[in-house]
Amino acid sequence: MILLVIDMQKALVDEELYAYDTFIERTVRLVEAARKNGVEVIFVQHDAGSESGMSLGDEGFEIIDPISPEAGEKVFVKTINSCFGNKEFKRYMKQQDDKRLMIIGLQTNYCIDATVKSAFERGFEVIIPEGTNSTFDNDYMSGETTVRYYNEDVWEELVDAVTFEDSIDMLGK
Repeated sequence: MILLVIDMQKALVDEELYAYDTFIERTVRLVEAARKNGVEVIFVQHDAGSESGMSLGDEGFEIIDPISPEAGEKVFVKTINSCFGNKEFKRYMKQQDDKRLMIIGLQTNYCIDATVKSAFERGFEVIIPEGTNSTFDNDYMSGETTVRYYNEDVWEELVDAVTFEDSIDMLGK
């Protein structure tokens, strides 16, 4: 199994995210559990381009401190929503024998959604732990409605939606 941590960058991690405290606490716990149990953790950062405040060299581009990548952990940069848009990431994932991919991070309705669908299309067993993806309110839906819509409806046949406790157990095996 691989734990894929998407866009947990300083410019995006904000208290206005839906269920912020739970989301952050669970994200940190999953990264810690994966590291403790020798599960590979891969980080992906979104580069929104110069002048965005979320590009290479910007503080907002950096991954938040509680889960900063450790030595030896892979970090990929993407410029489109799906992590598979990065050719090196796509090549690396294609080489993996274990096709179980636990996906956590931001934002549910953008990069998480695009990556879930891309991973599913490539034959990965996609695992989504409860309360480990989030987003902001938008013009059409609240963050809560958006998260529920994707987790409970859009991805219903694409992912293995698991409780947070089960996800911790899965990383221990």
